[in-house]
Amino acid sequence: MNRGKIFTNGLFKENPTFVLLLGMCPTLGVTTSAINGLGMGLATTFVLLLSNITISSLKKLIPDTVRIPAFIVLIASFVTVVDLLMQAYLPDLHAKLGLFIPLIVVNCIVLGRAEAFASKHGLLDSALDGLGMGFGFTLSLTVLGMVREFLGALSFFGHPIAPADGALVFVLAPGAFLALGFLLAIINTIKKKKQA
Repeated sequence: MNRGKIFTNGLFKENPTFVLLLGMCPTLGVTTSAINGLGMGLATTFVLLLSNITISSLKKLIPDTVRIPAFIVLIASFVTVVDLLMQAYLPDLHAKLGLFIPLIVVNCIVLGRAEAFASKHGLLDSALDGLGMGFGFTLSLTVLGMVREFLGALSFFGHPIAPADGALVFVLAPGAFLALGFLLAIINTIKKKKQA
């Protein structure tokens, strides 16, 4: 498989959020602002990259009978590192993301890529897959956060754009569903026009 294609699959063709609809819990829970989406996406990218590299390196040493538990232990180790680093160096963001950081352990994107890709491919391909999927997830969360922040607070990355208030519903839980639904509708419309 072409290495460039491995990387770009996660960005476009197999985007975890907009195409595969994976990782919906953090997608809907933390994207009240663009900064939150970016922070969560980069934390997940870090875990994806390191877990893919480690699992690809150790795949021949991990027995099939304990494959999934071994993957989860490795992923949990990297999530702990991210959690502690964010708590030490980005305490404000850590406080906003809260429980969603430890939940990266059970994020189906991370475990799915470990099982479907890293355990079957070489080190470089697994690293590219982790980066591509991670950047695709980060892009999705950041775009959704930007839309919700703009519509809900009339701001961009925390900087007010207008003195008025936005539609409060977009920074609340129902707004996450509405914004995601509209973005998916736009993306699917564009795809259909390209295929026609």
